[in-house]
Amino acid sequence: MRTIMAIGGHIGDMELTCGGVLASMSLEGHKIVTVALTGGERGNPPHLSVADYRKQKEAEAKAFADMLGGISVVLPYQDGELEVNEKVKFEVADLIRKYKPDVLITHWKHSMHKDHEATHYIVKDAQFYAGLRSFERELPAHYASGPYYAENWEDPIDFKPYVYVNVSEAGFKLWQRAIDLHWFTINSTSFKYKEYYQALMKVRGCEARTIYAQAFNVEELSKKVIKQEF
Repeated sequence: MRTIMAIGGHIGDMELTCGGVLASMSLEGHKIVTVALTGGERGNPPHLSVADYRKQKEAEAKAFADMLGGISVVLPYQDGELEVNEKVKFEVADLIRKYKPDVLITHWKHSMHKDHEATHYIVKDAQFYAGLRSFERELPAHYASGPYYAENWEDPIDFKPYVYVNVSEAGFKLWQRAIDLHWFTINSTSFKYKEYYQALMKVRGCEARTIYAQAFNVEELSKKVIKQEF
């Protein structure tokens, strides 16, 4: 059994961009941990205050994770105000040491949203801090591989799909039910989130010669194909 930790700038980011993979892996018995560094509460609908929408989104994050038999963690930072600093990096490093993920997933480095870019750099340093014993914390060091960078319509600049991960038909159906728990994914008037990501899973599935898939990028230094012979 493997543990997958998906770390997003807002509640809903990872559930959309890699949720099909998370759902599929959960059905295979793997452990899923979603982490949101902010609530994503500033996209509040007219009938809810920012504070009330944050409470709703935190409940949505837990409900999604529960459907996957996983764990949801939401840090207390405010939407649009996430800073890249040592405090939050070590908080994320401590979560990595606590849950011991085998794999990290997070945002690509170029985005129209500052919280996504901040999350990218926070996670990279947190991975480093978590993996070194010489950074003495309450819990022992743990190294997680990756990060794999999820495909996000808000993070398109220079993003190139490199790793395609299969989404099973059962995982796709589970994701469809679970993503409906996030109000904005089916009610947003500015972007058709659910429709976009389910269509994208079909497109990436065609490219991967399967039915559904989600695509990820990796660091340039990780793009190595090693063969003993041709």
